[in-house]
Amino acid sequence: MTVKPLDIVCPLREAASHEELRYALRTWEANLPHGRVWLVGHRPRWAINVEHIPNRQNGTKYSNTSRAVEAACLHPDVSEQFIFLNDDFFVLHRLTALPVYHRGPLREVEAYYASRGNGAYLRGLRETRDLLVDRGHEDPLSYELHVPLPVTKTGMLTALDAGRHLDVLHKRTAYGVLAGIGGERMRDVKVLHRRPGFETRSGFLSTMPDSFAHGAVGSYIRHAYARPSRYERARR
Repeated sequence: MTVKPLDIVCPLREAASHEELRYALRTWEANLPHGRVWLVGHRPRWAINVEHIPNRQNGTKYSNTSRAVEAACLHPDVSEQFIFLNDDFFVLHRLTALPVYHRGPLREVEAYYASRGNGAYLRGLRETRDLLVDRGHEDPLSYELHVPLPVTKTGMLTALDAGRHLDVLHKRTAYGVLAGIGGERMRDVKVLHRRPGFETRSGFLSTMPDSFAHGAVGSYIRHAYARPSRYERARR
């Protein structure tokens, strides 16, 4: 029996050029077998051969992405299981199967962020933890990694509904724990700095706008994936 490839769902905010997305699409085409690509929210003018779900972007970045993921889950043409990722997730090695990764115990991730400040992200982490503990998950895992995550519509809608009262829901974590997806532990692949010395052995990278535009990691990605994909209109 032939298994139909999963669709990709990528929430996208309004921005000037979305160059990270351009190169992310190149890596997905090369290394991440998939069905259709769904951009939810914004669609750059150069993006072709993609599906688009318009979505309101009048909230915080957290509420906007939750609303976008919910819109994808409710859309009848998106595959029941899909690959959830962001526009700055780069896949460097050809995947024959999509692994599930987690970041380890949420309490350890909380300690890491608590040592660096006490903003909205950390507050959302703690509120998501409390939500999961209240539902019987005493020592939940964190799934807040910058790598593709396979999800089901049904499971993600359950997670979004459970955390609807939170303004900063850690939706990957809520989904992963409530759906019981397990997985393998890995370090996060986000590169925050401009300097050389980033790890590629995992097969994944993620960037910040500055590290992509001006850093060694961005130069590496642009050099490795210089050939346009079928998802972009030719530059004039």
